[in-house]
Amino acid sequence: MRSVPPPSDSPLLVVGAAVVRDGRVLAARRTRPAGSAGSWEFPGGKVEPGEDPDAAVVREVREELGCEVRVTGRLSGEQHVAPGYALRVLRAELVSGEPVPREHDAVRWLGPEDLDDVRWLAPDVPFLAELRELLLDGLRLPGGQVGGAVRIGGTVRRPTGPWTPAVHRLLGWLRQQDVPAVPEVLALDARGREVLTFLPGTVVTARPLTDAQLGAVARWARKLHEAVAGLDDGGPWRFFGAPAPVLVAHNDLTPANVCFEGDRLTGVFDWDLAGPSTPLLELAHLAWHGVPLSGGVDPVTAARRLELVATSYGGLSGRAVLAAVPTRVRIAVEGIRTAVANGDEQMRNLLPPRFDPGYFDQVERAVDLRERTNR
Repeated sequence: MRSVPPPSDSPLLVVGAAVVRDGRVLAARRTRPAGSAGSWEFPGGKVEPGEDPDAAVVREVREELGCEVRVTGRLSGEQHVAPGYALRVLRAELVSGEPVPREHDAVRWLGPEDLDDVRWLAPDVPFLAELRELLLDGLRLPGGQVGGAVRIGGTVRRPTGPWTPAVHRLLGWLRQQDVPAVPEVLALDARGREVLTFLPGTVVTARPLTDAQLGAVARWARKLHEAVAGLDDGGPWRFFGAPAPVLVAHNDLTPANVCFEGDRLTGVFDWDLAGPSTPLLELAHLAWHGVPLSGGVDPVTAARRLELVATSYGGLSGRAVLAAVPTRVRIAVEGIRTAVANGDEQMRNLLPPRFDPGYFDQVERAVDLRERTNR
């Protein structure tokens, strides 16, 4: 518990720890003295003579909360807490352990929207404005190559655009239809980003999806397409445009945009490309990234996993899915270039070197693979 000893002739530095994890800061509730009991603070305490302030924060957090932290910086300025004493707040991250109050009676992790929900000690209040902006930066999530996504506690924040209202209506509709693994739209945050629920699970990127995982995504796509049958929404959508669309699709079902617990699909995210398309084009995109036809898989394995995608979805053949792959990849590549030309600056992140002219060589190899597997 941070406390101020009696005044001395030398100024005394008191340090507080702004421990941040996943876009939230740790706050602790005081029990004494009587005038401070019930108020919240950054845990910490006085710096001992000759002690480094960083070391003092680490020691105080260990003593008060039983966990280890690492100092990563400091908040601007210092605040007087008593004549001759000043409070400095250092930023820190949790290294090991979970905070357990030993000298406080409660701890809380507070997101940027929660900072005003508690009564802070007066010297801590001036640090909150800067801290709020730091918390809004969140924890950058992997992927998100178009606009980026960050996690803040149990939420994900993503940039918005003209397509966002249509996507939010779609997500609301899907949740009403009990389609699993769909995030809930919560709000827009102070930076104008959409706030969605964080979906638990593991994103598989270091290896191909297992057969069970690939089949789970294809079965989920069927549930999605059945659920949107009654949806009447004209957009506007961000998707580049598919020939003769018949339903609203996710349009970006790749291993980077789904998560699992084991082989069970628990989350489907990155919905900004949702829009009118067809079942075949949806599965073709999944096949390109999930079989993966884009990764040089051998023809025998490709044919087997293509058939797995088709039969898991139902009513289609692996050959039909494969035949749609070149069209779907060309829609993506040409659509990205058109979107950038029309002012969608976020899409510029997908231009060369990721989608350079050699990308079309991969499309041609997919065509060749189709011909070999169809013999």
